[in-house]
Amino acid sequence: MKILVLSDSHGKVGNMEQAVEAESPRMILHLGDCWRDGEKLHELFPQIPFHQVPGNCDFRPAEPAEQLLFLKDKRILMCHGHTYGVKQSLLTAGYTAEEQNLDLFLFGHTHKPLVDMRGKTLFLNPGSIGDSRRPTYGVVTLENGRLDGRIVPLE
Repeated sequence: MKILVLSDSHGKVGNMEQAVEAESPRMILHLGDCWRDGEKLHELFPQIPFHQVPGNCDFRPAEPAEQLLFLKDKRILMCHGHTYGVKQSLLTAGYTAEEQNLDLFLFGHTHKPLVDMRGKTLFLNPGSIGDSRRPTYGVVTLENGRLDGRIVPLE
């Protein structure tokens, strides 16, 4: 299963559309900043399962700041990252990953792509698909019970 991970779109719906067309994912996850961009993308590709969480630039007090997804036997937490202080360190995120027995911790907010295995948890920040100089996105694959992640620059 291929999952497209997007964050920090900041109005660049065309960039997200280009990433979907390049990857043909089975699921799309949007990690916030800007919520409306995610809604527009889902309108363009309604057949692809879609989940999103709000970012620090999204005023969505009724929406949960994070979502725990279960894909096969994998526990995946998606959040924007600002509530975990990811710009300072991944210490709080790491504690959360351990406490919740996570297989994958997805976050954005920093605009800096990251793929890092810490213990049993894969941490992935797709960077910013809305970056005007170097837009990036993440691809997570789940095959044969194994999670892999990579960062892809938008061409």
